[in-house]
Amino acid sequence: MVKTAEKMVSTENDKVKITIIPRFCKGCEICVRLCPKSVLGMEMFKVKVVDVDKCIRCGQCELRCPDFAIFIEKKD
Repeated sequence: MVKTAEKMVSTENDKVKITIIPRFCKGCEICVRLCPKSVLGMEMFKVKVVDVDKCIRCGQCELRCPDFAIFIEKKD
């Protein structure tokens, strides 16, 4: 059996790195609706980062994602 690496999409700046696993995202938009700064959006029924510079690193998207499709890495 051959294992392949999971496709991940990362967007980052000097304060935060947001990683999304598109295959896990079911397009429920929970993360998009809960983001207080409109950092996330939807494209082709998948979550995507619209503006990483607006991110305040609150972690609501990661905490509420039922599919574990999004991860926030705080940089200090």
